[in-house]
Amino acid sequence: MVLASGLALTGCGGAGDAPTGSATLGTTANINSHPRDDLRDGGNLRLAMTEYPVNWNTLQIDGNDGEYSDMIFPMMPRSFITDASGNLTVNHDYFTDVQMTSTNPQVVTYTINPKAVWSDGSAITWEDLASQANALSGKDKAFLIAISNGFDRVDKVERGVDDRQAVITFRQPYAEWQGQFAGNAMLYPKNVTHDPDSFNKSLLQGLGLTSGPFILQSTDKAQGRIVLARNPKWWGATPKLDTITTSVLDRATWTAALQNNELDAVLLSDLTDVQNVRTIPALQVRQAPSNRWRHFTFNGAPGSLLADPALRVAISKGIDRQRIADTVLNGLTDHPQPLNNHVFLRGQHGYQDNNLPFDPDAAAKELDALGWVRKGDVREKDGKKLNIRDVMYNDPAWVDIAKLIQQDLAKIGVGLTIETKPGNRFFADVIQPGDFDVCQFTFTGDSFPLASIPQIWGLYPNDVQANYGRIGSPDLNALIDKTLSEIDPAKAVELANQVDRKVFEEGHSLPLIQSVGNYGVRSELANYGAPGLASYDYTMIGFLK
Repeated sequence: MVLASGLALTGCGGAGDAPTGSATLGTTANINSHPRDDLRDGGNLRLAMTEYPVNWNTLQIDGNDGEYSDMIFPMMPRSFITDASGNLTVNHDYFTDVQMTSTNPQVVTYTINPKAVWSDGSAITWEDLASQANALSGKDKAFLIAISNGFDRVDKVERGVDDRQAVITFRQPYAEWQGQFAGNAMLYPKNVTHDPDSFNKSLLQGLGLTSGPFILQSTDKAQGRIVLARNPKWWGATPKLDTITTSVLDRATWTAALQNNELDAVLLSDLTDVQNVRTIPALQVRQAPSNRWRHFTFNGAPGSLLADPALRVAISKGIDRQRIADTVLNGLTDHPQPLNNHVFLRGQHGYQDNNLPFDPDAAAKELDALGWVRKGDVREKDGKKLNIRDVMYNDPAWVDIAKLIQQDLAKIGVGLTIETKPGNRFFADVIQPGDFDVCQFTFTGDSFPLASIPQIWGLYPNDVQANYGRIGSPDLNALIDKTLSEIDPAKAVELANQVDRKVFEEGHSLPLIQSVGNYGVRSELANYGAPGLASYDYTMIGFLK
């Protein structure tokens, strides 16, 4: 799972057009599908992001951002592609076969497409997979990894029948083995992953070797512009587009830029955005339930104001997430609902409601029992006020949600100070160091939800990954380990829901709402828009003749 500070869905609105969303995740995509013959050759796809990449290695903790991944996907290998339902197919551009060839011990064999090469013409080999497996294994803490992705369970990676085959043997079973080089996890060349210095620093200014239908043509950090062009060494189907240009723009300006014909597609923030797009004949609203979700995460690090899990749970019970859903999703979906699971998205196989119900009376009683005495508007204990800093990207959508939470918490004597930050280095300088009492940002999931369980909710010494609140327990770690070791899919889902309930009970974080997935898109753009769980075929994106 990757992070995104500025890309998410919200909206405060009233009556108007019919709601855009009623389907569930895993049932649909809306990308204006067309065959290649309907598309013209050439063209420039213009997209936006909120922050210029701090690190172009998305496996590294500073590069773990959903916007970075979206921009880099057309240039890097992934082992599986997904459809709108999350069903997997081997990505034959890179691998002729990927399969589990043994269960005791678990062995997975990757056979690399003999045509697959890096952008300098050198072959993709088993050594690239082995190097990445070693970097993410956690053996050397100098690799500042964003996610271990199951490689902490790998015993060895060996050469198979030739250099184009990698054989991965696990010392512990791993349930999410198909996602190790798929979803949000891309394969990087061994010159990036072979040592900590290269892993952490070699891609600070841009990408080196790539392998996709597009390559990095130019970057301009001062202007906030990144241009991808067709890869002349690409062996697959020729892309229809000539270039993809991504511009760094403040989130609040995206829809206006689309309306002004400065962009071709954007994620829409609210009902007003949807209505504005609908007024332009050359634009469409494309909608499919999205894999992005908003959350409210506590800082429980030792010595922090919210270090006591009982305090975090009491505060959680004072937040009316249904009211947030009703307010924010009003006019965007038929039946607004909060997200009630940390691991699975609503509509995804495995989803069930494991939440702690909204109960402000119980919250107040629990705060009393913990010694937080109400004095005026805000409770106090040992001379310290229960006034918490809620830190977020400076986006009106986030502030609207924070104000709703602020109103709820005021009723139980908890103060909430809303503190906004710019997008530049938001994660690197604010979230990763834990400069918050609570924080709000967006997670972007994929078809491999179990891989994120240790990344976000496991607590391991000197290995934060994405557990920025530093919250966890030995019991939760043991349950996570048991879940990931279960290669029976049905049993793994059952255990993952036990993990989810435990995460609620530890007061780690509160899932808020899932994105309805509204995109404003130029009508002539085909095979792009609201993908749901599906992965894009970047060779098929283009403009209609």
